[in-house]
Amino acid sequence: MRTTVGIVGAGPAGLLLARLLHVAGIDSVVLESRDRAYVEHRQRAGILEQGTVDVLRAAGAGERMDRVGMRHDGIELRFAGRRHRVDFPALTGGRSVTVYAQTEVCKDLIALQLAQGGPLLFEAEALAVEDAATDRPRVRFRHEGVEDVLECDYVVGCDGFWGVARKAVPAALSRVFERTYPFGWLGILADVPPSHDELVYARHERGFALLSMRSPSVSRLYLQVPQDTDPREWADEEIWDELTRRFETDDDWRLERGPITQKSVTPMRSYVHEPMRHGRLFLAGDAAHIVPPTGAKGLNLAVGDVVTFARALTHRRETGSSALLDAYSETCLRRVWQAERFSYDMTTLLHPAPDATPFEGRLHLARLERIASSRAAETDLAEGYTGFAFD
Repeated sequence: MRTTVGIVGAGPAGLLLARLLHVAGIDSVVLESRDRAYVEHRQRAGILEQGTVDVLRAAGAGERMDRVGMRHDGIELRFAGRRHRVDFPALTGGRSVTVYAQTEVCKDLIALQLAQGGPLLFEAEALAVEDAATDRPRVRFRHEGVEDVLECDYVVGCDGFWGVARKAVPAALSRVFERTYPFGWLGILADVPPSHDELVYARHERGFALLSMRSPSVSRLYLQVPQDTDPREWADEEIWDELTRRFETDDDWRLERGPITQKSVTPMRSYVHEPMRHGRLFLAGDAAHIVPPTGAKGLNLAVGDVVTFARALTHRRETGSSALLDAYSETCLRRVWQAERFSYDMTTLLHPAPDATPFEGRLHLARLERIASSRAAETDLAEGYTGFAFD
């Protein structure tokens, strides 16, 4: 089998890249180790930055997102019993975010790829990326019990942290930067309408809490917990009681409760692999970088990576110049590190560390007070949250 671009992984990054290449008239093949049902029901991110929304629309994948996605023009910060709303459009020249789950993005892109695009092979396990430093890289994979080879001009690894793509970068050339946080998020899905029409980020002396949603009738909420927490240790009423304490305000706002349908614990870590390119192999999304979910950056960073690659390859075809492809890693990493900084700042600001001193706690409250009282500080948060430009 032969193609121009071999894409390893059919998460949102791989699927969107295939769509962008199809629109540009460039052929590709997507290999995904899981079956279609798994990809379409894998619960992940739910916040789309303005730039991601714009890219999906331009790629012809925005119809259902625009119909059922929920535009949010701000977030609410809670601390010391206070509530402060950050107005995104007023601070960023009209930018906003959209609540639309990654599962729905994948469903839309899969439908488009199967109807209009190149081959999308589910249950096709990538075994190795070979000859990445040559002009004929290849992906060895197993599909329907038979081992095969996908020969390419370029390979893009969108196969996540545990995938094979990054392993093809020689260890001598790799640099890794990472941080593991001493806490995680206990997340729940609940069949109850959200208790607020925008996301609520709460810093409390007992720990962080986040009120989010998946739809007008389904709430998604999170609690900061120790990193080794077993979600089965928490009874449903205990979760609701703790959420109520952490979201408490000085006014009459109240948290609505409902049946909990899912519980899980998400670890918190920051990770960057440099470089994001080796020869004809390009890394994108979680294969190259991971952010804690506080800043809602993971999916959006992956979109930025594949937009950068698609533009660079289109430029190569139209002009004969490989300058943009050669600059891929450097271009992406500028945005990645800004997102890492923003996510780290949001995480440390809102999560009391287990070993934090009273001095550090008061500093974080002072930072929140600054955001609530300074338009400049508030603008910096709004610009970071709604997204950094796709260079």
